[in-house]
Amino acid sequence: MTDATTTMLDLPDGVEVTGELRPGYEDILSRPALELVATLHRALEPRRQERLAAREKVVQAVAEGQDLDFLPETAHVREDPSWRVADHAPGLVDRRVEMTGPTDRKMTINAMNSGARVWLADQEDANTPLWENVVEGPANLRDAALGTISFTSPEGKDYALSTTDHSQLPTIVVRPRGWHLDEKHVLVDGQRTSGSLVDMALYLAACAQPQLDAGKGPYFYLAKMEHHLEARLWNDAFVIAQEALGIPRGTIRATCLVETYPAAFQMEEILYELREHSAGLNAGRWDYLFSIIKTYRTRGADFVLPDRNAVTMTAPMMRAYTELLVRTCHKRGAHAIGGMAAFIPSRDEEVNEAAFEKVRADKQREAADGFDGSWVAHPGMVDTCREVFDEVLGERPNQVDTLREDVNVGAADLLDVKGTPGEVTETGLRANIDVAIQYLAAWLTGRGAVGIHNLMEDAATAEISRSQIWQWIHNGVKLADSGETVTRELVERLTAEVLASLPGEAADYRDATDTFLEVAVADDFADFLTVPAYERMP
Repeated sequence: MTDATTTMLDLPDGVEVTGELRPGYEDILSRPALELVATLHRALEPRRQERLAAREKVVQAVAEGQDLDFLPETAHVREDPSWRVADHAPGLVDRRVEMTGPTDRKMTINAMNSGARVWLADQEDANTPLWENVVEGPANLRDAALGTISFTSPEGKDYALSTTDHSQLPTIVVRPRGWHLDEKHVLVDGQRTSGSLVDMALYLAACAQPQLDAGKGPYFYLAKMEHHLEARLWNDAFVIAQEALGIPRGTIRATCLVETYPAAFQMEEILYELREHSAGLNAGRWDYLFSIIKTYRTRGADFVLPDRNAVTMTAPMMRAYTELLVRTCHKRGAHAIGGMAAFIPSRDEEVNEAAFEKVRADKQREAADGFDGSWVAHPGMVDTCREVFDEVLGERPNQVDTLREDVNVGAADLLDVKGTPGEVTETGLRANIDVAIQYLAAWLTGRGAVGIHNLMEDAATAEISRSQIWQWIHNGVKLADSGETVTRELVERLTAEVLASLPGEAADYRDATDTFLEVAVADDFADFLTVPAYERMP
């Protein structure tokens, strides 16, 4: 950073900001925000690294033949009937339809005008950690909380909030990056910081008070956790942050995504660790499938999943996972939030009709199972989701009182990957290559939510696509339609064919293709493709 830009920030001792500073960035990269980053880093970074190392031990134990199971050392938490999470926070009582999307300015306005009860303002899978996004996201959220946000597109179209009445606007819930991602543009004592804690700190410093003034609060969705001790780490971060900012303990609330295989066996423990800050659990279906593959990738055919689009929420293992989530949440007074409807309405009415029918059936299943709300990725799907939950909830704000005591899920039910119907096909293989490359091409330029083939895709899509290919190669899977065995050579040949069919020039996809092949056909499995991809990003 040049001397000129250095003078724009009031930097605490030991803090360095290496990203470009644009006008207004000093308001988000304020001294209180950077002091909070430094405090959190110094207090929690050693534990973050310990927890990331512990993940590798789980994968190694599974590779050696040990299956995931409910933890005997936390049986007392599961068996104690006395504890419950905190009462529902203002703005998080009725969550029947939640809109998700990145925090760019236009999307922020469209989401706030969508009619959803909650907006998941995504700094994670539907976003990218491009430096501009890291800083401008909290700025957009601050302006939304203050009711001052507006935007004019390059074409001259104006966007503004439909109302400044916060009771009529969605409650903002921010999803920071997962524990595994660093922030390379903010250093403390010469070390990279946690992307999770940077996202949290910048949002809290800019937006906590405006949210409280609006009668709501600073709320979060927590992604990619694999162990209840990672939830404890978040809880400690919240305690530190609330004390540093002078807001009451328990003001922050968090909904945790159960989107990793290990976390499915620790749902109650995760709620317990965050109980004074807990707002429930969410069923993150695509990342969950990715995590199944990642965790059991060396365990042979019994854990090989069929084509991505063949794995539905009615598969036995997915039914076990979602029903256990509802049962667990309602037992402890927490919300259970359903999965994503990724469909994007198109101009093709026949395509729309079929897609809306599938989305409605999916939401009807969730509402009937006891979920308190669900996600959509496009404002055009909000009404469909709301109508389904209205039919079940009526005037009730949620159905936390639906205890689902009929649910009895054991470890074997969650591990029943072999019982998933479907086949591995060349069509599915090509689709994985196609979507992963198109998505990564957008991701590397700063777009994390990308419309591809009438679906809103995010990083979870690319993760499951490339991990399936890796698993199929390393298990010598034979394709049901062509009869060929999946090999590195086959994937490389099909990649060339897919590239020839994509819009634009092959050069437009060079970095994306290199990143994709780096993680899809390598000898070793990369835990997250976004880690090497981030290093390709300025």
